Amino acid sequence: MMSNTHTSPGLWALAWRRLRGDKVAMVSLAVVGAFFLLMIASASGLVGANWEDEVAVSYAPPTFVGADTDGGIDGVDGVVHAADEHSTPTPVNVLDPLADDIAELRAQMGSNPAAGVEMYGVTDPLADDLTALRASMGKTRKVITHKASTLPFGADKWGHDVIDKTIKGGETSIVVGLVAALLAVVLGTVFGAVSGYFGGFIDDFFNWFYSIFTSIPSILMILTVAAVLQQKGVLTIVLILGLTGWTGPYRLIRAEYIKHKAREYVMAADAIGASHWRKMFSHIFPNISHVALVQMSILVVGFIKAEVILSFLGFGVPVGTVSWGSMLNEAQNELILGKWWQLTAAAAAMAVLVTAFSLFTDALRDALDPKVK
Repeated sequence: MMSNTHTSPGLWALAWRRLRGDKVAMVSLAVVGAFFLLMIASASGLVGANWEDEVAVSYAPPTFVGADTDGGIDGVDGVVHAADEHSTPTPVNVLDPLADDIAELRAQMGSNPAAGVEMYGVTDPLADDLTALRASMGKTRKVITHKASTLPFGADKWGHDVIDKTIKGGETSIVVGLVAALLAVVLGTVFGAVSGYFGGFIDDFFNWFYSIFTSIPSILMILTVAAVLQQKGVLTIVLILGLTGWTGPYRLIRAEYIKHKAREYVMAADAIGASHWRKMFSHIFPNISHVALVQMSILVVGFIKAEVILSFLGFGVPVGTVSWGSMLNEAQNELILGKWWQLTAAAAAMAVLVTAFSLFTDALRDALDPKVK
């Protein structure tokens, strides 16, 4: 006769069962998954790769708004054209106060640039570099002779497509949020495990270190680390956020290790001669890994918003790299001119992702809590 045995589902199986029954959680997971797929497609060059191409005139409005009929700056020839196509174009610089002086200097120098050296005894230290740069740009830069007057969601000051720019900016912001959160959780987990498991003076040292970090306001700590590093870039932002965001995971992981180190399964592992590191990370950590996972999902949301703040304040990504924060930084000047589409695109994309991630994090926390029915 066959025995009718039933295996109890594990923690993760129960969590997935609860998540599947939560419609809000599943919709949020689908939205987050769509953003991650878009990030992967952007990183592989399938979408958003040509965001730097000047495909439209400066500040081209969205298609659903219609073309600007009041006149604007044509990004092709740098001339302001009036609404009447038969009118005479007006130069951008109506009056150049140095035009006569520059013309006189050029006449004195003639066709020989070395004459300027003989007259003034100075040379242009960047002349060779600028020549090489212009030559390389002439080979690689894509020249667009016809620029669109409208785009599906408009263009920025340089004629870049706002949709492509938002997609590429999302890649930067999501990567920063994920990697920085992973770094913070790893540091918090290691520090919390060592502190909670060993206790004694080791626990006192980490608590003192934790108290120093938490006594300083988080934004001030972030700006301090940014000023010390004195270098812009994605890696710098990841280090700034990761090195300042480990305190939350540390506090929770330490409490879990203090609670679990005295349980029977840890004592049994100690009885068979398991090492301290094996008990910490092979026996205890699998039972509290859900805490680290929830903390990571919470930090991803916080770090995406922190990257936006850093880029907005000028401590974020360097020139040539786009993120949602750099887009919002540019949009503050555009908004004065009534150009709202870049601000709307970056803010809407960030709001959708952060809201979906927050709702999913709340559902995941409830699903992984065995006390929640």
